[in-house]
Amino acid sequence: MPAAAIALTVLLGLLAVFQLALALGAPLGRFAWGGAHRVLPARLRVGSLIAIVIYAVIALLALDRAGLVDLVPEPVSVVGMWVAFAYFVVGIPLNAISRSRAERLTMTPVVAVLALLSLLVALG
Repeated sequence: MPAAAIALTVLLGLLAVFQLALALGAPLGRFAWGGAHRVLPARLRVGSLIAIVIYAVIALLALDRAGLVDLVPEPVSVVGMWVAFAYFVVGIPLNAISRSRAERLTMTPVVAVLALLSLLVALG
């Protein structure tokens, strides 16, 4: 399980860098938020910043659940990882039905991998 937690954390870190680039105005909008904007408008840039915070919380929960850090009580990391798993499972069809072909082809498999890794971590 530590390997799954580390892999999950690395992938979330890469996504955080991507979301930061979007928040700073990088023209990568076709890969996120429905792909309707080349450069995200202000409200979606805020959404990207919120996503970074969510990714950080999930990464910390995963590392805690795997026993690599001790930040929260065990029940919090157990429940938190199941919530993260559900969050990623919901993200699979949402990305799969995106109007953006780039988002469908790129983010659907990424979210599926996140779901699998979070399931492995949640199972402990």
